[in-house]
Amino acid sequence: MKKAYPAIFHKDNNWIIVNIPDLDISTQGKNYAEAIEIARDAIGLMGITLEDEGKTIPEPSELDKITKENDSDIVTLIDIDFEEYRRKSDLRTVRRNVTLPKWLDYEAKKQKINVSAVLQEALKKALGKEDPVTK
Repeated sequence: MKKAYPAIFHKDNNWIIVNIPDLDISTQGKNYAEAIEIARDAIGLMGITLEDEGKTIPEPSELDKITKENDSDIVTLIDIDFEEYRRKSDLRTVRRNVTLPKWLDYEAKKQKINVSAVLQEALKKALGKEDPVTK
């Protein structure tokens, strides 16, 4: 699910501070590009954490409803695709039992084939999915 959250950028002496009012989070970066990247990551992390806790991700406010504290502040939108963020950040492995004929297991061991790696590649191919890390 794709959303775009209003963000308030405030430049101080050394940092670009970013506030995301709808999610009650703040972060910072050394420059605008880094601040945007870190803010997008913070939004994604907050969103999937809320989902994991069974809570609803708040809807973004309208951009014109956001008030800045200083005239020099910048109000803009930061987009996020929560499904893509989860795919790329949730790289934990899970244990699955697989049943193989004994002869096939024997041949794989004899040739030192990593059955888990072969199964992962076969599943990616069958699902038409790429590894989000190498993508």
